[in-house]
Amino acid sequence: MGTVSAVRMETFLAVARHSSIRRAAAQLHITEAAASAAVSHIEKQLDAKLIAKSGRGIALTEAGRVYADYCRSILGLMKEAHAAVRAAETGRLRIGVVATAGEFVLLRLMASFRNRYPDIELGFSIQPRDVLFVELTHHETDLVVAGRPPREAGLVTRARRPSQLVVVGAPGLWPDPSEATWLLRGTGSGTRDTTLALFDRLQIRPPTLTLGTHGAALAAAREGLGITLIHTDAVENDLVGRRLEVLPIDGTPLSRPWHVVTTRTPPPTARLFLSHITDPGRVGDKAFRAA
Repeated sequence: MGTVSAVRMETFLAVARHSSIRRAAAQLHITEAAASAAVSHIEKQLDAKLIAKSGRGIALTEAGRVYADYCRSILGLMKEAHAAVRAAETGRLRIGVVATAGEFVLLRLMASFRNRYPDIELGFSIQPRDVLFVELTHHETDLVVAGRPPREAGLVTRARRPSQLVVVGAPGLWPDPSEATWLLRGTGSGTRDTTLALFDRLQIRPPTLTLGTHGAALAAAREGLGITLIHTDAVENDLVGRRLEVLPIDGTPLSRPWHVVTTRTPPPTARLFLSHITDPGRVGDKAFRAA
């Protein structure tokens, strides 16, 4: 059996992502014939059918889905290996975060890290929790800040920082929170899942309004559209400025610490970042505690 080059793997993943050879070729700035030839070469090497026609486009076969999963991991590991042999102070660090942590927890830490290590190339991605941990498992990102990782993922929590989830609403507007509409994040949000679990625990089925992002949910809460469960990190200024208040809901506040998560073999830049954010002398009260 011959080998498959990284370029052909990347072409196959583009085809898989777009469900189209034409769109994959356009993204990669190659001809459709070249993209099709790359997929055909891989199928010949593997002696397996990886794609099949589906309506006007194409879809992965079961073998194709399995192979795409391996391609993501292989390409991620190759990039990680390249970064690992560079000096940590001049390498690359790809950080993935959930929205609340990205906007209210990590930016100040990243700013002080960049000031300390200006030659490190920083990448920053805000994604739903489940997407982040899949990307980390495939070595497509180096470090994730989110809730607790899935136990079966084989990932390692390197540091934690306390945080609580509280229910907030516009001051004085909800004397009986049981009558309020609950404002939810989009599918894939850990906070949304926790809110729905809270409904089950309280045995309630209140009206809900899905707004997608935590920023939209907070804005709607300030305007009196309803109440929402959110990390205290995201509402510190709103509580001080009396734009929101914490509502007394049974079962809250909930302890939901932030976790800094890596694979078992994080690159040197990730270790450098971990050392930085767990040093109170450098980052003050925003420091994480090493796990």
